[in-house]
Amino acid sequence: MTLTFYTNPMSRGRIARWMLEEVDADYETVVLDYSGSMKAADFVAINPMGKVPAIVHDGHIVTEGAAICAYLADTYAEMGLTPTAAERANYYRWLFFAAGPVEAAVTNKSLAFEVPEGRDRMAGYGTFDLMVHTLERAVGAHEWIAGDRFTAADVYVGAQVMWGLQFKSIPTRPAFEAYAARLGAREAYRRASAKDDALMPAAQ
Repeated sequence: MTLTFYTNPMSRGRIARWMLEEVDADYETVVLDYSGSMKAADFVAINPMGKVPAIVHDGHIVTEGAAICAYLADTYAEMGLTPTAAERANYYRWLFFAAGPVEAAVTNKSLAFEVPEGRDRMAGYGTFDLMVHTLERAVGAHEWIAGDRFTAADVYVGAQVMWGLQFKSIPTRPAFEAYAARLGAREAYRRASAKDDALMPAAQ
């Protein structure tokens, strides 16, 4: 079994790295740069978007951070990061909420794009404030996003919250800070961060 991880330490690849560490996978890391190798033909053949993260697992390609988290949880099911029947609804609901409305709303706000007044029905996230309010309620409802147990959904949702607080792209709220503190204490998160941080000088 082979698993190759394509990333850049200054990218969403950090989400996939964290998930790889959570499942204790044996993987090879390939670091790509934005202006060259990420757009080269051999990588575009893996991901036509020319973006990271991507993994190739025994010849099977998975891209998109949320998909990688779910795929690895299923593949390494023995690690216990897939949802139970009682957790499944929250698991999928908030995993895809973070990959859809949260990602879109944060990106648009960072680019100074505002949904025109009265057109929020056309935006999947409605308004930025509505997205933040909904996310705050979700992370404050339980200790973890799907319930009382950490799952793969916490990797993706958690990354959005932690980055949002770090880069000021979401407002500081007690529920966000408490959730981020729990996530930051995880050993796999710390290992993943250390590995990516060690690659930063080369990437820059």
